[in-house]
Order: sequence, then C-alpha cells, then structure tokens
Amino acid sequence: MADYDKLYPTTDTESGVITTVIEVSKGSILKIEYNREKQTFELDRVEPEIFAKPANYGFIPGTTDEDGDALDTLVITPEPVPTGVVLKARVLGVLNFEDGGEKDHKIICVPVDDRDGGDRVKTLDDLGEQWKAKVEYHFNTYKDLKKRGTTKVLGYAGPEEAEHVIKECIARFSGN
Repeated sequence: MADYDKLYPTTDTESGVITTVIEVSKGSILKIEYNREKQTFELDRVEPEIFAKPANYGFIPGTTDEDGDALDTLVITPEPVPTGVVLKARVLGVLNFEDGGEKDHKIICVPVDDRDGGDRVKTLDDLGEQWKAKVEYHFNTYKDLKKRGTTKVLGYAGPEEAEHVIKECIARFSGN
C-alpha cells in the first residue's frame, strides 16, 4: 500500500486547498479505516443500513486530531468516490464534533475541479440547510444503536476555523 503521510505531506493551509484520501464512499455502510502503521485499508465494522455515510468520508495525510486519528474530511460529490482515491479539495468549513468526549472534527470540502457542477459550491451555505441538518442528524445518532448519546455535533464553522483546526492537527502530527 502507500504511506499517504509521506506521499502527501500537509503544509499549505492558507490556499484553502487540501489533499484528502477517501476511506468510506458516500452511501456506504462499510466503516473502512486507513491503518497508518500497516499502510492498509481495513474494515472496522459494518454499520446499520440506516446510517449510510451522507458524504464521502476521508482523512488529511500528515495530520492528527484530538482523538489520535488523522483529521477527517467529508467530501461532497454527486457520486461516491472509491476507497483509496486521493484528491485535491477546497475547504468549505468544519463540522465540530465530539465522539465519546473527544474532539473529532470533520473538514467539509469539495473537489477543486467540479466541471459537472460548475464549481458552484463555494461556501457551507451553498450546501443548504437541509444538507447540514441531515449531516448533523447522522453524526448525532449513528452510534445510538450501540452506545446512545456518545456523539454530539457542536456546530458548523467556516473556512477560517477549519484552517485553524488543520494547522493544529499538522502541528500535533509533527510533534510541535
């Protein structure tokens, strides 16, 4: 496999463009996670069908969030993106999230080149309130059948706060 942390080091956060690697395709119930130590994608669990991912779910190489994992991304595309695909994405904002008492941010982004949609999505507001409500509902409830009340959405924030979170996660990964 590939060591994404070495192949795609995260350094430039001010451009608003990041590199992300897809772990779980939009609509999938297979919770696949990248194992940094073994450099492999592994099936962690099969989620209940009602909790299919509302967006492509990935991570930013060269980062570590407060939960000890790479910083998560939600990549908005009209179709699912397969596991292992690497893409450049434009940051729209961040979903502030808590899982089991630990901060577990989700950077919300879109591919930098969306010719089908004409690059129309520029901000979180362009996704619409219904999209934000669905994502919030998903992350507030997706673990309820196993451990009710262990997840909590703390709200959305724009690209400035997302950049701050990304910088913190780069520093944490680097040991600074």
